[in-house]
Amino acid sequence: MAEVILMPRLSDTMTEGVIAAWHKKVGDTVKKGDLLAEVETDKATMELESYKDGTLLHIGTDKGGKLQVNDLLAIIGNKGEDISGLLKSGGNNDAKQPEKKTQEKATDKAQGNGDKAQAPKQETKTQGSSIDISKMEEVVLMPRLSDTMTEGVIAGWNKNVGDTVKKGDVLAEIETDKATMELESYKNGKLLFQGAKKGEKIAVNDLLAIIGAVNDLLAIIGEEGKVDVDKIVAAAKAGSGHASSAGSQKSEATQKQETTQPATAVQEPVGAEQHSTNGRVKASPLAKKLAAEKGIDINKLSGSGDGGRIVKADIDSYKPAAATAAPSGEKKAAVPSFAPIVSGQEAYTDIPNSQIRNIIAKRLAESKFSAPHFYLTMEINMDNAMAARTQLNEVSPVKISFNDLVVKACALALRQHPAVNSSWMGDKIRRYQHVHIGIAVAIEDGLIVPVVRFADQKTLPQIAAESKELSGKARNKKLQPNEFSGNTFTISNLGMMDIDEFTAIINPPDSCIMAVGRIKEIVVKKEEGFGVSNIMKVTLSCDHRSVDGATGAAFLQTVKKLLENPITMLL
Repeated sequence: MAEVILMPRLSDTMTEGVIAAWHKKVGDTVKKGDLLAEVETDKATMELESYKDGTLLHIGTDKGGKLQVNDLLAIIGNKGEDISGLLKSGGNNDAKQPEKKTQEKATDKAQGNGDKAQAPKQETKTQGSSIDISKMEEVVLMPRLSDTMTEGVIAGWNKNVGDTVKKGDVLAEIETDKATMELESYKNGKLLFQGAKKGEKIAVNDLLAIIGAVNDLLAIIGEEGKVDVDKIVAAAKAGSGHASSAGSQKSEATQKQETTQPATAVQEPVGAEQHSTNGRVKASPLAKKLAAEKGIDINKLSGSGDGGRIVKADIDSYKPAAATAAPSGEKKAAVPSFAPIVSGQEAYTDIPNSQIRNIIAKRLAESKFSAPHFYLTMEINMDNAMAARTQLNEVSPVKISFNDLVVKACALALRQHPAVNSSWMGDKIRRYQHVHIGIAVAIEDGLIVPVVRFADQKTLPQIAAESKELSGKARNKKLQPNEFSGNTFTISNLGMMDIDEFTAIINPPDSCIMAVGRIKEIVVKKEEGFGVSNIMKVTLSCDHRSVDGATGAAFLQTVKKLLENPITMLL
């Protein structure tokens, strides 16, 4: 059986993916679980694993190339199988031509060359849903990983066309604007097709890959050896085969087969535990990227993550051997007695935007210029909250932060002010009965908002534990789709960076976001005179289409009351 891999849809905003790296080249033997490539999307970089055993026969696009969702990525089949006709294809553009022209071309060839199969084959191209892919093990489409995802970027392929893949093998890494995820194979077989190159974008439900047998793929190869992506996707949507997602977008299959071959480990004694049995370095995509940027040999590191996996913290904590000190007798150059004339030179560096940065820019610009923002700022006395936190941490199984107290207070306040817990839907306002609090987390590539779901129903220790776990996953780009989607209200806290106050841009589809500043000692007037109190400023950004000024002010009053009397949050 063969496997044709399509670019899967990783979010509802994902339309394309970029192949960040290929880990297998054409002709390589792959096993189930082997890393084929890394795919970068608008939200994450994912490792794409092979789900089959076999040989990587074809790679649809090179490293750095973009691919639409459901574009053909790769083909895995039997070693030595003749797929030259498929490789000569530049895509399925013929399917876009008028039906009359297609039929005339097919008829001419059938009459002139006696090709009996040509005319029926062209007829099938105009009826994409008529193809039978039931014999194929798996047609992989780009999955939707969040309610905002429309495309993904291939950060890297871990299997090449022709490789044998097994169930559980990492086919590729898919990057979205919120996480980097490893795409695993759910079947055994061969990678017959890759729908995009490393670094290319793929829209949700576009063809990512096909797993199966080469002979089974021949039925869907069009005239002149072309892979008709439309027919594959249509058949997958019709349920005639096994597909991991569904979609109908159409794109070109790329001809080039050159890929980036993964570096081979050169030292075994040091950091050997981070290697799997197939020789692949167990490291997160971010760790690999940082190691390459810093010139660190990742094979020399020992991972601190699960199963010896190398993570960002291992790269950050790595210290190379100290450079040899200069001989003590060496004399320093004489310092001139006058100030030298400095001749400056203007320079700049253009940094290409990552997929995450592009999506952040797009969504926040849409929010800022479509939602009429207004801002409400309030001071909150945190003396009682600080005292309560100290007592709670003496008995709590996990450390409770000030932000955890803010999350709990906002969650309870949203119960009393459902108009704030809402979304503008164009012709209606949607008010949510559930409370999902998004917590903005700064990461290297930008910003991501993991979500504490049903925060109003959780205790402070539960909120603290979940927030800590989600923040760690966010920084390592390991969040799952349900962990960064579905927010009904968002909190952005810069107090730990000594920011007194700021205004935040609303995080769609929320109606409001609350910006939290630091807790600062300020002289205030008290009953017994003047004294020092711990004051925290918060600013609520509201969408005036769904939330009015008085509504937002009443919400802040409730938050203030809860934080200044924290015992009420425990009742």
